[in-house]
Amino acid sequence: QVQLVESGGGLVQAGGSLRLSCAASRLTFSQYAMGWFRQPPGKEREFVAAIAWSSSSTVYADSVKGRFTISRDNAKDTVYLQMNSLKPEDTAVYYCAADRFGRVGVINQDAYDYWGQGTQVTVSS
Repeated sequence: QVQLVESGGGLVQAGGSLRLSCAASRLTFSQYAMGWFRQPPGKEREFVAAIAWSSSSTVYADSVKGRFTISRDNAKDTVYLQMNSLKPEDTAVYYCAADRFGRVGVINQDAYDYWGQGTQVTVSS
């Protein structure tokens, strides 16, 4: 079945950077729009960023705009989330997700068909 495997999480000090990766398998990756979501401790999962199948369009949550960058490499079946200027409030489990319709700017998590298992990001103050 389809697999999405996140990596790159960890513990970082405020102001630091991390790069998350999500490797996809058993799907035609280049046809899928991809998204990143996160679930802070004790809170519901929320949208972070999304990228269209062709990388032609990206969208970000206001809380990460200007600090996070989503990108993808269709040759490697991988989507990335570069996170700079991290804040303690960025602490969460980060999930990648795949939308088989390849839609642009999908922020509704119900629209995504496949999910990874998540990777923990902890930002210390």
